[in-house]
Amino acid sequence: MAPRFNFLLHAFLCLALATTSFSLSPKFYDNLCPQALPAIKRIVEAAVHREPRMGASLLRLHFHDCFVNVTSFLHTTILCMPKNGLELIFLVFQGCDGSLLLDSTSAFETEKNARGNFNSVRGFEVVDQIKAEVDRVCGRPVVSCADILAVAARDSVLALGGPTWKVRLGRRDSTTASRALADSVLPSASMDLPALISNFKNQGLNTRDLVALSGGHTVGLSQCVIFRNRIYNATNIDPTFAKERRVTCPRTGGNTNLAPLDPTPARFDTAYFKNLVKERGLLTSDQALFSGGSTDKLVETYSKNPDAFWVDFGKSMIKMGNIKPLTGNQGQIRVNCRK
Repeated sequence: MAPRFNFLLHAFLCLALATTSFSLSPKFYDNLCPQALPAIKRIVEAAVHREPRMGASLLRLHFHDCFVNVTSFLHTTILCMPKNGLELIFLVFQGCDGSLLLDSTSAFETEKNARGNFNSVRGFEVVDQIKAEVDRVCGRPVVSCADILAVAARDSVLALGGPTWKVRLGRRDSTTASRALADSVLPSASMDLPALISNFKNQGLNTRDLVALSGGHTVGLSQCVIFRNRIYNATNIDPTFAKERRVTCPRTGGNTNLAPLDPTPARFDTAYFKNLVKERGLLTSDQALFSGGSTDKLVETYSKNPDAFWVDFGKSMIKMGNIKPLTGNQGQIRVNCRK
């Protein structure tokens, strides 16, 4: 038994070395490439200045990237084993790993085609621009696409007048993606409160995180096809608000017509929560946060106290950004964020 035990122990140690991970740090690029973060900020600010909606789009990219945790069985040969090595199967967990940015290959279909992303997520050309500039100022590809998404989300919020927070860095990029998993785990705009709470809990996020992160809908726009059912069929909706939204969202047609998620879609403020208190949430999943449930009190707090919202939003963004990242020598640093 001893030789077999030693054999398996050796295999385990080799595998551990092959998948060593490290914690994220706000100072990760301080010595590696101190020009990286200022370069990201410059491009984000310019993009948001050209089109304020882009800030919301970049924020959403980070959210939709982190929420898809790819768990795949991969074969690997542990080369440090004697003779021909030992072929093992192990799990790779991927959350905030830039998987959303990958285009389809013969091995997998892009997450961009998932129900919650198709013809909806955007801003990929800005990410490409950021990647090219960061690699230029750093002299080589040292900043991951996953880290670019995390920093661009923070800088977008700041550019729209919102809070800042210290982004923890050191993520590496995945080499795979999963449309099927994106279909199953991304929260839907039609979810009720229990479903939302469960969805976020599956990601290690609590109810406060749910409400705070939903506050990201204080910026941006939504397509008619996403909110049509609510403005025509919901009972917990302000009638005047419903009538206003129906002008640009008919019962049939006009699926891609846009409406603001709150009255100030280009400013990161608390109008989103004030809207919910008035039953003027645009999405079913928005109004679910204030509809006689356990999150009503927190929505009211945020509607009256911007500082409380800003502090909690920053904390929840850091927490979300730490969902199963690839670090250390896991994954890769992509040269092209799409490949």
